[in-house]
Amino acid sequence: MPFLTLSPLTTPQRIVIMGSGGFVGRHCARLLSPLCPVLPLSRKEVDLLSPSAAETLASFLKEGDTLLITSALAPCKSGGMLIDNLRMIESVTKAIADKKLAHLVYISSDAVYKDSSGRITEDSCAQPDSFHGVMHLAREVMLRNSFSGPFAIVRPTLIYGAEDPHNGYGPNSFLRLALQNKSISLFGKGEELRDHIAVEAVAEIVKRVLFHRAEGVVNAVSGNEISFQAIAQLAQKLTGSTSSIIENPRKGPMPHNGFRVFDPVGRREAFPDFECQAIESGLAAMIEKLKAP
Repeated sequence: MPFLTLSPLTTPQRIVIMGSGGFVGRHCARLLSPLCPVLPLSRKEVDLLSPSAAETLASFLKEGDTLLITSALAPCKSGGMLIDNLRMIESVTKAIADKKLAHLVYISSDAVYKDSSGRITEDSCAQPDSFHGVMHLAREVMLRNSFSGPFAIVRPTLIYGAEDPHNGYGPNSFLRLALQNKSISLFGKGEELRDHIAVEAVAEIVKRVLFHRAEGVVNAVSGNEISFQAIAQLAQKLTGSTSSIIENPRKGPMPHNGFRVFDPVGRREAFPDFECQAIESGLAAMIEKLKAP
């Protein structure tokens, strides 16, 4: 059985984007708006933690809408944040209960998967060991059990891009530091291998899921692993930086045992004509955006 079941290519009647002010939501809105009617909803329009959140969201929704959920308090690092994130999705489930939506799509995370010594696919065990992974898996279950129509889950790995608001460890912080000729500090030797994907590629995968009214699960991954040490070296090379790379003793165990890589079988099966760009060209494109006035 395919990981994603695709319907014939169809333009959605209207796409409502929850979390349009966030990193992924903003890029999805930017890509989708020229293609079909889009209603972007940020916290300003709907605060999913407010007592009236369900009623407010329901007032924006119409029969036949597609709802794309990118909204989350992330990264989720505590029990309190976990509970708040689940309350947010509870508001969504109440809002859509009486709405005849055409399609529901949730942006989750690869954090739902159990660590593995092999390549992770959509068939891999979803057994998270972090608050962030538990949060996303619980949200997936809540949505799946409250919506009987076409439902798709997109699970991105580490996302990089010029507009990342968290300046997370890896490409997002390393390139900024390199452009300022500041030292790039690594955990250990930065030897762990991880997959990274550009936010533009995530938005493209989401677009295809939406326009095919897909059902099921797909990982938004490149399928190419690279160490943080190698990313730091690329940051130096691509920016012509004088930044030094500093290795630091680890204070805890290496995340994911130093190995978190993927086989993009689901994406390639569903969208064989789409391939993620190589990390070096993706970082070069990000540098140009960071340099733009």
